[in-house]
Amino acid sequence: MKNIYLQIPAKLSSGSGLVLATVTMTAGSTPQKSGSSALFSGEGLLYGTVGGGVVEADIQKMAGEAINSGCSGHFHFNLANDISHKDEAICGGRISVLVDADIEKNRQVFEQVAESLAAKYPGVLITILRGEDDNSLDIERFWLDKKIKPLLPRDLYDTIMSSAMEVLDEGSQGTFREILPGQLKTKGNVRVFLEPVYPSPQLVIAGAGHIGRAVSHIGSMLGFEVTVIDDRSDLACSDNLPDAHNIVVGDIGKEMQNIQKDADTYVVIVTRGHKDDAEALKACIGKAIAYTGMIGSRKKVRAIHDSFLENGWATQEQWDEVYAPVGLEIGSQTVEEIAVSIAAQIILVKNNHNGLSK
Repeated sequence: MKNIYLQIPAKLSSGSGLVLATVTMTAGSTPQKSGSSALFSGEGLLYGTVGGGVVEADIQKMAGEAINSGCSGHFHFNLANDISHKDEAICGGRISVLVDADIEKNRQVFEQVAESLAAKYPGVLITILRGEDDNSLDIERFWLDKKIKPLLPRDLYDTIMSSAMEVLDEGSQGTFREILPGQLKTKGNVRVFLEPVYPSPQLVIAGAGHIGRAVSHIGSMLGFEVTVIDDRSDLACSDNLPDAHNIVVGDIGKEMQNIQKDADTYVVIVTRGHKDDAEALKACIGKAIAYTGMIGSRKKVRAIHDSFLENGWATQEQWDEVYAPVGLEIGSQTVEEIAVSIAAQIILVKNNHNGLSK
Protein backbone atom coordinates (compact mmCIF):
# COMPACT_ATOMS: atom_id res chain seq x y z
CA MET A 1 0.00 0.00 0.00
CA LYS A 2 1.33 3.44 -0.92
CA ASN A 3 1.78 5.82 2.00
CA ILE A 4 -1.38 7.91 1.99
CA TYR A 5 0.37 10.96 3.39
CA LEU A 6 2.64 11.10 0.34
CA GLN A 7 -0.44 11.21 -1.91
CA ILE A 8 -2.51 13.93 -0.24
CA PRO A 9 -0.58 17.09 -1.29
CA ALA A 10 -0.56 16.11 -4.97
CA LYS A 11 -4.22 15.14 -4.92
CA LEU A 12 -5.17 18.39 -3.20
CA SER A 13 -3.34 20.32 -5.91
CA SER A 14 -5.44 18.59 -8.57
CA GLY A 15 -8.51 20.34 -7.14
CA SER A 16 -10.44 17.13 -6.48
CA GLY A 17 -12.63 16.86 -3.41
CA LEU A 18 -11.03 14.48 -0.94
CA VAL A 19 -11.98 12.76 2.31
CA LEU A 20 -9.52 11.09 4.66
CA ALA A 21 -10.94 8.30 6.84
CA THR A 22 -8.90 7.00 9.79
CA VAL A 23 -9.61 4.15 12.20
CA THR A 24 -9.37 5.68 15.70
CA MET A 25 -10.49 2.79 17.91
CA THR A 26 -10.92 -0.96 17.68
CA ALA A 27 -12.16 -3.49 20.21
CA GLY A 28 -12.44 -7.22 19.78
CA SER A 29 -12.04 -8.77 16.34
CA THR A 30 -11.84 -6.11 13.60
CA PRO A 31 -10.51 -6.08 10.01
CA GLN A 32 -8.05 -3.22 10.64
CA LYS A 33 -6.19 -1.63 13.54
CA SER A 34 -6.21 1.93 14.83
CA GLY A 35 -4.30 4.26 12.51
CA SER A 36 -5.35 2.50 9.31
CA SER A 37 -6.47 5.12 6.80
CA ALA A 38 -8.17 5.43 3.43
CA LEU A 39 -8.36 8.34 1.01
CA PHE A 40 -11.59 8.83 -0.97
CA SER A 41 -12.60 11.07 -3.83
CA GLY A 42 -16.03 11.57 -5.33
CA GLU A 43 -15.35 8.55 -7.55
CA GLY A 44 -14.57 6.25 -4.61
CA LEU A 45 -11.53 4.75 -2.88
CA LEU A 46 -8.13 6.09 -4.01
CA TYR A 47 -5.65 4.61 -1.55
CA GLY A 48 -5.53 2.60 1.64
CA THR A 49 -8.21 0.80 3.58
CA VAL A 50 -10.24 1.07 6.77
CA GLY A 51 -11.14 -2.60 6.71
CA GLY A 52 -12.81 -3.54 3.46
CA GLY A 53 -16.19 -5.20 3.18
CA VAL A 54 -19.28 -3.68 4.74
CA VAL A 55 -17.44 -1.12 6.90
CA GLU A 56 -15.46 0.27 4.01
CA ALA A 57 -18.58 0.36 1.83
CA ASP A 58 -20.37 2.36 4.54
CA ILE A 59 -17.41 4.72 4.93
CA GLN A 60 -17.20 5.20 1.17
CA LYS A 61 -20.86 6.21 1.14
CA MET A 62 -20.27 8.58 4.07
CA ALA A 63 -17.21 10.00 2.29
CA GLY A 64 -19.30 10.84 -0.75
CA GLU A 65 -21.85 12.58 1.44
CA ALA A 66 -19.09 14.42 3.32
CA ILE A 67 -17.59 15.74 0.07
CA ASN A 68 -20.96 17.28 -0.75
CA SER A 69 -21.76 18.56 2.74
CA GLY A 70 -18.27 19.51 3.90
CA CYS A 71 -19.10 18.05 7.33
CA SER A 72 -16.57 15.87 9.16
CA GLY A 73 -17.70 13.18 11.59
CA HIS A 74 -16.65 10.43 13.95
CA PHE A 75 -18.58 7.23 13.34
CA HIS A 76 -18.88 4.04 15.37
CA PHE A 77 -19.64 0.54 14.08
CA ASN A 78 -20.72 -2.63 15.85
CA LEU A 79 -19.40 -5.68 13.98
CA ALA A 80 -21.05 -8.25 16.24
CA ASN A 81 -23.91 -9.32 13.99
CA ASP A 82 -24.59 -13.01 13.45
CA ILE A 83 -24.09 -14.79 10.14
CA SER A 84 -27.78 -14.47 9.21
CA HIS A 85 -27.20 -10.74 8.62
CA LYS A 86 -26.03 -10.98 5.01
CA ASP A 87 -25.27 -7.29 4.63
CA GLU A 88 -23.72 -6.64 8.04
CA ALA A 89 -20.24 -7.26 9.45
CA ILE A 90 -19.84 -10.30 11.71
CA CYS A 91 -16.24 -9.91 12.95
CA GLY A 92 -17.44 -9.56 16.52
CA GLY A 93 -15.77 -6.31 17.48
CA ARG A 94 -16.29 -2.56 17.44
CA ILE A 95 -14.57 0.08 15.36
CA SER A 96 -14.60 3.90 15.22
CA VAL A 97 -13.65 5.87 12.11
CA LEU A 98 -12.90 9.59 11.76
CA VAL A 99 -14.07 11.06 8.44
CA ASP A 100 -12.24 14.31 7.61
CA ALA A 101 -14.11 16.26 4.95
CA ASP A 102 -11.89 19.35 5.05
CA ILE A 103 -8.36 18.18 4.31
CA GLU A 104 -7.67 21.47 2.57
CA LYS A 105 -7.85 23.26 5.92
CA ASN A 106 -4.77 21.36 7.07
CA ARG A 107 -2.97 21.30 3.71
CA GLN A 108 0.22 22.81 5.16
CA VAL A 109 0.40 20.06 7.78
CA PHE A 110 0.00 17.31 5.19
CA GLU A 111 2.72 18.98 3.12
CA GLN A 112 4.99 18.89 6.17
CA VAL A 113 4.22 15.19 6.63
CA ALA A 114 5.07 14.42 3.00
CA GLU A 115 8.30 16.45 3.15
CA SER A 116 9.41 14.68 6.34
CA LEU A 117 8.67 11.25 4.90
CA ALA A 118 10.58 12.09 1.72
CA ALA A 119 13.54 13.09 3.93
CA LYS A 120 13.17 9.82 5.89
CA TYR A 121 12.05 11.51 9.12
CA PRO A 122 9.38 9.73 11.17
CA GLY A 123 6.93 11.86 13.08
CA VAL A 124 3.61 12.09 14.87
CA LEU A 125 0.42 13.42 13.29
CA ILE A 126 -1.59 15.18 16.01
CA THR A 127 -5.34 15.46 15.43
CA ILE A 128 -7.58 17.58 17.64
CA LEU A 129 -11.36 17.19 17.40
CA ARG A 130 -13.73 19.83 18.72
CA GLY A 131 -17.52 19.73 18.70
CA GLU A 132 -20.49 18.61 20.73
CA ASP A 133 -21.84 16.41 17.95
CA ASP A 134 -19.89 13.49 16.42
CA ASN A 135 -21.64 14.22 13.12
CA SER A 136 -20.23 17.75 12.84
CA LEU A 137 -16.67 18.24 14.00
CA ASP A 138 -13.89 20.74 13.59
CA ILE A 139 -10.58 18.98 12.89
CA GLU A 140 -7.21 20.62 13.49
CA ARG A 141 -3.96 18.87 12.59
CA PHE A 142 -0.33 19.37 13.67
CA TRP A 143 2.93 17.62 12.73
CA LEU A 144 5.78 16.79 15.08
CA ASP A 145 9.14 15.38 14.03
CA LYS A 146 12.76 15.79 15.08
CA LYS A 147 12.94 19.19 13.32
CA ILE A 148 9.38 20.51 13.56
CA LYS A 149 7.78 21.44 16.88
CA PRO A 150 4.17 22.51 16.30
CA LEU A 151 2.43 25.56 17.79
CA LEU A 152 -0.24 23.65 19.67
CA PRO A 153 -3.14 25.35 21.49
CA ARG A 154 -1.78 26.77 24.75
CA ASP A 155 -4.31 25.01 26.99
CA LEU A 156 -3.43 21.63 25.46
CA TYR A 157 0.27 22.09 24.84
CA ASP A 158 1.84 20.34 27.83
CA THR A 159 -0.38 17.26 27.78
CA ILE A 160 -0.23 16.73 24.03
CA MET A 161 3.48 17.45 23.64
CA SER A 162 4.42 15.09 26.47
CA SER A 163 2.44 12.20 24.98
CA ALA A 164 3.47 12.96 21.39
CA MET A 165 7.16 12.96 22.32
CA GLU A 166 6.67 9.57 23.98
CA VAL A 167 5.22 8.20 20.73
CA LEU A 168 8.06 9.73 18.70
CA ASP A 169 10.72 8.32 21.03
CA GLU A 170 9.19 4.85 20.76
CA GLY A 171 10.17 4.75 17.08
CA SER A 172 8.81 1.77 15.16
CA GLN A 173 7.24 0.46 18.37
CA GLY A 174 4.99 3.52 18.65
CA THR A 175 1.29 2.96 18.23
CA PHE A 176 -1.77 5.06 17.50
CA ARG A 177 -3.20 6.40 20.73
CA GLU A 178 -5.93 8.66 22.07
CA ILE A 179 -5.47 11.20 24.85
CA LEU A 180 -8.61 10.74 26.88
CA PRO A 181 -10.76 13.78 27.64
CA GLY A 182 -10.10 13.44 31.38
CA GLN A 183 -6.38 13.98 30.72
CA LEU A 184 -6.96 17.27 28.93
CA LYS A 185 -7.07 20.39 31.06
CA THR A 186 -9.45 22.33 28.87
CA LYS A 187 -13.11 23.21 28.53
CA GLY A 188 -15.50 21.82 25.95
CA ASN A 189 -15.72 18.55 24.09
CA VAL A 190 -12.15 17.93 22.89
CA ARG A 191 -10.55 14.68 21.74
CA VAL A 192 -6.95 14.19 20.68
CA PHE A 193 -5.40 11.41 18.58
CA LEU A 194 -1.68 10.76 18.09
CA GLU A 195 -0.64 8.80 15.02
CA PRO A 196 2.99 7.75 14.44
CA VAL A 197 3.88 8.02 10.76
CA TYR A 198 6.99 6.39 9.32
CA PRO A 199 8.89 6.68 6.03
CA SER A 200 8.38 3.77 3.66
CA PRO A 201 10.81 0.90 4.25
CA GLN A 202 13.46 0.56 1.54
CA LEU A 203 13.63 -2.50 -0.69
CA VAL A 204 16.87 -2.74 -2.67
CA ILE A 205 16.97 -5.35 -5.42
CA ALA A 206 20.26 -6.35 -7.02
CA GLY A 207 19.29 -7.66 -10.43
CA ALA A 208 16.72 -6.42 -12.95
CA GLY A 209 15.92 -9.76 -14.54
CA HIS A 210 12.60 -11.59 -14.42
CA ILE A 211 12.66 -12.24 -10.68
CA GLY A 212 13.95 -8.75 -9.84
CA ARG A 213 11.16 -7.23 -11.90
CA ALA A 214 8.49 -9.39 -10.20
CA VAL A 215 9.84 -8.61 -6.70
CA SER A 216 9.88 -4.91 -7.62
CA HIS A 217 6.22 -5.08 -8.58
CA ILE A 218 5.13 -6.83 -5.39
CA GLY A 219 7.38 -4.67 -3.22
CA SER A 220 5.81 -1.50 -4.58
CA MET A 221 2.32 -2.85 -3.89
CA LEU A 222 3.39 -3.60 -0.31
CA GLY A 223 4.45 -0.01 0.30
CA PHE A 224 8.23 -0.29 -0.02
CA GLU A 225 10.35 2.34 -1.70
CA VAL A 226 11.88 0.15 -4.38
CA THR A 227 15.40 0.59 -5.77
CA VAL A 228 16.72 -1.77 -8.47
CA ILE A 229 20.40 -2.02 -9.44
CA ASP A 230 21.79 -3.65 -12.59
CA ASP A 231 24.62 -3.05 -15.05
CA ARG A 232 22.42 -3.79 -18.07
CA SER A 233 20.79 -0.58 -19.26
CA ASP A 234 18.28 -2.46 -21.40
CA LEU A 235 16.86 -4.04 -18.22
CA ALA A 236 17.57 -1.29 -15.70
CA CYS A 237 15.02 1.06 -17.22
CA SER A 238 11.46 2.20 -16.54
CA ASP A 239 10.07 0.12 -19.42
CA ASN A 240 11.24 -3.07 -17.71
CA LEU A 241 10.75 -1.80 -14.13
CA PRO A 242 7.59 0.33 -14.15
CA ASP A 243 7.06 -0.13 -10.40
CA ALA A 244 10.56 0.83 -9.23
CA HIS A 245 10.94 4.24 -7.60
CA ASN A 246 14.70 4.37 -8.22
CA ILE A 247 16.70 2.64 -10.95
CA VAL A 248 20.51 2.52 -10.82
CA VAL A 249 22.62 1.48 -13.80
CA GLY A 250 26.20 0.52 -12.98
CA ASP A 251 28.51 -2.02 -11.42
CA ILE A 252 26.30 -3.96 -9.04
CA GLY A 253 28.85 -4.37 -6.24
CA LYS A 254 29.95 -0.73 -6.30
CA GLU A 255 26.43 0.65 -6.55
CA MET A 256 25.27 -1.56 -3.71
CA GLN A 257 28.10 -0.13 -1.60
CA ASN A 258 26.90 3.39 -2.43
CA ILE A 259 23.28 2.79 -1.43
CA GLN A 260 22.49 4.22 2.01
CA LYS A 261 21.25 1.37 4.17
CA ASP A 262 19.74 1.34 7.65
CA ALA A 263 17.64 -0.76 9.99
CA ASP A 264 14.63 -0.33 7.69
CA THR A 265 16.42 -1.56 4.55
CA TYR A 266 15.59 -4.90 2.92
CA VAL A 267 17.97 -6.30 0.30
CA VAL A 268 17.17 -8.99 -2.27
CA ILE A 269 20.06 -10.31 -4.38
CA VAL A 270 18.87 -11.90 -7.63
CA THR A 271 21.59 -11.12 -10.18
CA ARG A 272 22.44 -13.25 -13.21
CA GLY A 273 25.55 -14.90 -11.78
CA HIS A 274 27.64 -16.00 -8.81
CA LYS A 275 30.15 -13.14 -9.12
CA ASP A 276 27.59 -10.35 -9.05
CA ASP A 277 25.69 -12.08 -6.25
CA ALA A 278 28.88 -12.25 -4.18
CA GLU A 279 29.81 -8.62 -4.86
CA ALA A 280 26.33 -7.43 -3.88
CA LEU A 281 26.44 -9.57 -0.74
CA LYS A 282 29.83 -8.16 0.30
CA ALA A 283 28.22 -4.72 0.46
CA CYS A 284 25.48 -5.93 2.79
CA ILE A 285 26.71 -8.76 4.99
CA GLY A 286 27.44 -7.76 8.54
CA LYS A 287 25.61 -4.45 8.12
CA ALA A 288 22.84 -3.33 10.50
CA ILE A 289 20.02 -3.76 8.00
CA ALA A 290 16.69 -5.50 8.39
CA TYR A 291 17.02 -8.27 5.83
CA THR A 292 19.44 -9.66 3.27
CA GLY A 293 18.30 -12.47 0.99
CA MET A 294 20.22 -14.13 -1.85
CA ILE A 295 18.86 -16.43 -4.51
CA GLY A 296 20.58 -19.66 -5.54
CA SER A 297 20.66 -23.41 -5.30
CA ARG A 298 21.92 -24.93 -2.09
CA LYS A 299 25.11 -25.91 -3.92
CA LYS A 300 25.70 -22.34 -5.08
CA VAL A 301 24.92 -20.93 -1.64
CA ARG A 302 27.35 -23.35 -0.03
CA ALA A 303 30.10 -22.37 -2.47
CA ILE A 304 29.61 -18.65 -1.77
CA HIS A 305 29.42 -19.37 1.96
CA ASP A 306 32.77 -21.18 1.90
CA SER A 307 34.37 -18.41 -0.17
CA PHE A 308 33.20 -15.69 2.21
CA LEU A 309 34.52 -17.48 5.29
CA GLU A 310 37.82 -18.49 3.67
CA ASN A 311 38.51 -14.94 2.47
CA GLY A 312 37.46 -13.31 5.73
CA TRP A 313 34.58 -11.43 4.09
CA ALA A 314 32.19 -12.66 6.79
CA THR A 315 32.06 -14.62 9.99
CA GLN A 316 29.77 -17.60 10.40
CA GLU A 317 27.60 -15.50 12.70
CA GLN A 318 27.25 -12.83 10.03
CA TRP A 319 26.47 -15.45 7.39
CA ASP A 320 23.74 -16.90 9.56
CA GLU A 321 21.90 -13.58 9.24
CA VAL A 322 21.60 -14.03 5.46
CA TYR A 323 18.46 -15.65 4.05
CA ALA A 324 19.92 -17.99 1.44
CA PRO A 325 18.42 -19.56 -0.53
CA VAL A 326 16.02 -16.63 -0.39
CA GLY A 327 12.26 -17.00 0.11
CA LEU A 328 9.89 -19.16 2.09
CA GLU A 329 9.73 -22.82 1.17
CA ILE A 330 6.38 -22.98 -0.65
CA GLY A 331 7.35 -25.20 -3.59
CA SER A 332 7.74 -22.24 -5.95
CA GLN A 333 7.99 -23.13 -9.64
CA THR A 334 7.37 -19.96 -11.65
CA VAL A 335 9.04 -16.55 -11.51
CA GLU A 336 5.92 -15.10 -9.94
CA GLU A 337 5.75 -17.81 -7.29
CA ILE A 338 9.41 -17.25 -6.41
CA ALA A 339 8.72 -13.51 -6.07
CA VAL A 340 5.76 -14.24 -3.80
CA SER A 341 7.91 -16.50 -1.60
CA ILE A 342 10.53 -13.75 -1.30
CA ALA A 343 7.95 -11.06 -0.52
CA ALA A 344 6.29 -13.30 2.07
CA GLN A 345 9.61 -13.88 3.83
CA ILE A 346 10.31 -10.14 3.90
CA ILE A 347 6.86 -9.45 5.37
CA LEU A 348 7.43 -12.11 8.02
CA VAL A 349 10.75 -10.55 9.02
CA LYS A 350 9.38 -6.99 8.92
CA ASN A 351 6.36 -7.79 11.05
CA ASN A 352 8.17 -10.00 13.56
CA HIS A 353 9.85 -7.58 16.00
CA ASN A 354 11.58 -10.43 17.79
CA GLY A 355 13.25 -11.67 14.62
CA LEU A 356 12.51 -14.68 12.47
CA SER A 357 13.96 -18.00 13.48
CA LYS A 358 15.94 -19.29 10.49
